[in-house]
Amino acid sequence: MTHWRVVTGNAQAAEAFSSLEAVFALEGERITSDPLSEVIRVTLGGQRFYVKRYWGGGKGLRRYFGRPRVKAEWQNLQHFARWGIAVAPVVAWGMERCLGFFRRGAMITLEVPDTIDLAEIASRRDERLADPAWVRRVSQQLARATRILHGHHFVHNDLKWRNLLVNGAGELFLIDCPSGGFWYGPFLRHRIVKDLACLDKVAKYRLSRTQRLAFYLDYCERQRLSGDDKALIRKVLGYFEGRE
Repeated sequence: MTHWRVVTGNAQAAEAFSSLEAVFALEGERITSDPLSEVIRVTLGGQRFYVKRYWGGGKGLRRYFGRPRVKAEWQNLQHFARWGIAVAPVVAWGMERCLGFFRRGAMITLEVPDTIDLAEIASRRDERLADPAWVRRVSQQLARATRILHGHHFVHNDLKWRNLLVNGAGELFLIDCPSGGFWYGPFLRHRIVKDLACLDKVAKYRLSRTQRLAFYLDYCERQRLSGDDKALIRKVLGYFEGRE
């Protein structure tokens, strides 16, 4: 059984993405690949699209049971968009099952023009990181997005700088979230610590302590730290100790 949906207004793209079979026949520039999936970039009707094709549902038991990674990825990005978080628009998605088991699937996003991920900015030591106003603007957007995720009991689970895009106007976009999900109670608290620690893993080398503190205060919407905040920050700072 195959489920497939296309919502792009680009007629040429709609034809090229008309079915899962057509999507797996597409050729384009390979961006990444791993044992479970690959990403290619194609240009249609003057627009560029990222086509992520999966032939594995996930690792371990996820290969056979539960929600496949591709389904998690498109559903999570759709959640973000509904919550008012900027993402690369999802224009086509779906998957195929055989005898109830995942066989293959795909998700296609429209390229967000003029963007670069924050990890690349950090590795280049981009001059924008030396601009306090630019850092403040991006930091506030990231704090808001992270607060919204956690406010919905959702954790990204891979909230790293490489999964954060910023365009020339300093606008932030979230991408790639196949392992995110909803958690509650102590499990949510632990994974919130992981999300914040992933963000700080690069920030502690590229941003000042004042900038990092400003991010956290924006995230929790407070003017100063409470006792609970200080306890959480200690957990964040110690999360990767001995693992770097």
